Amino acid sequence: MAEPDQVTRSSFYLLLATAGTAGLGFLFWVVAAHLFSPAQVGTATSLTNAMSLIAYFSLFGLNSTLVRFPAPGELRHAQICQAVLLVFVAGCLLGTGYLLGLPWYGARLLAVREDPVQAVALVLFCALSAVNLLTDAVFVSERLAQYNTLVDGVLQGATKLALPFALTGLGAFGIVAATGGGYAVAVLASLWFLRRRLGLRPRLVASGTRLREQLGFSVASYLSSLLNLAPLLVLPLIVLQRLGTEAAAYYFVAFQIANLANAASFAVSESMFAEVSADESRFAEVLRRSARLIALVQLPAAVVLAAGSGLLLRLFGGAYPARAQGLLVVLALGTVAVAVNTWSSFAIKLARRMAPLIWSNVVYAVVTIGLAATWAGHGLVWFGWAWDLGNLASGLVALAALARVRIRRPRHAAPRRIPSPERSMSR
Repeated sequence: MAEPDQVTRSSFYLLLATAGTAGLGFLFWVVAAHLFSPAQVGTATSLTNAMSLIAYFSLFGLNSTLVRFPAPGELRHAQICQAVLLVFVAGCLLGTGYLLGLPWYGARLLAVREDPVQAVALVLFCALSAVNLLTDAVFVSERLAQYNTLVDGVLQGATKLALPFALTGLGAFGIVAATGGGYAVAVLASLWFLRRRLGLRPRLVASGTRLREQLGFSVASYLSSLLNLAPLLVLPLIVLQRLGTEAAAYYFVAFQIANLANAASFAVSESMFAEVSADESRFAEVLRRSARLIALVQLPAAVVLAAGSGLLLRLFGGAYPARAQGLLVVLALGTVAVAVNTWSSFAIKLARRMAPLIWSNVVYAVVTIGLAATWAGHGLVWFGWAWDLGNLASGLVALAALARVRIRRPRHAAPRRIPSPERSMSR
């Protein structure tokens, strides 16, 4: 049986990774703002956001499959290698499709497509970003979340922070190249750690990896992820179109601050997902402990964030405290609803109730986007209420599905591991 505090330990490392990535990412954009013109920064943010979005689209649910259905024994090597290859190819194809479609939705970014070197580099960065997300899932699955802290929270962020000074001559693409360089270092470091720590070897076999067998789970996870991303993409557009560019800036800052608090429930839920996948006999025990841990962390975080919202927004100066504080307070209170939604969604995914998972995300997307569009004329604060109610409605649907789950206890359930390098060599 695994250590009693494994969920807490993994959650702690994932939170450190999030904090490190966020902190160094903030410094990265501060440096970029000093080294590049506002127009160049604006162009670069469009491209880097596209890279992140393409990376998530390229996963096709394989990140969840690697955690939930690890292949037995040495077939795990082939499972990871095949998933990495599939995600890399998907990232390249989707990145290429993004460039080809720029005349329809990104005419101001066509300079990147017209430069062959920049075009190829952008496609490669999209693929590397996707692979980085996948290797993060592997570390979580193997209960090695500390490597996420090292790779994402330190190596990737430090690389991104250092590169802009050497890439100013590239204009806006210098910022993009610095971001892509961070992804490249993160992927190389992840593969090296997987090799050294777990003895991962390149292997490609036709069967036994569970990728084909669990295709339905991967597709359902992928579809639920797309639905989960929809409000994140649509709400800023509604703010921009209905309330203007300044309101979009206030919304962006408030949401990013609140999202840091939401990272706690996601980290605990992700650790819960890995722990139960490793030993299904502990399903009920781990779910109860993770729920208590989320409540212990998230409730005080919501109160502190709401109370300190004005002080945090003063760091940004200008009209941010006056214009964004109301929204941030509502979003802070909504972190509890986000926690309920996140925990229950991971729980029903563990129970393999994929249809309710998809429907709960349909409810989340429809309620959040529908209310935001309906209430947009009343001001920014109502976008916060739309977000809170959408998460609450989705969480209640998932909890109702979880209440109907019968927990099965395997007779023999033991944590699984990739064979160590020493055992692999002896074989």
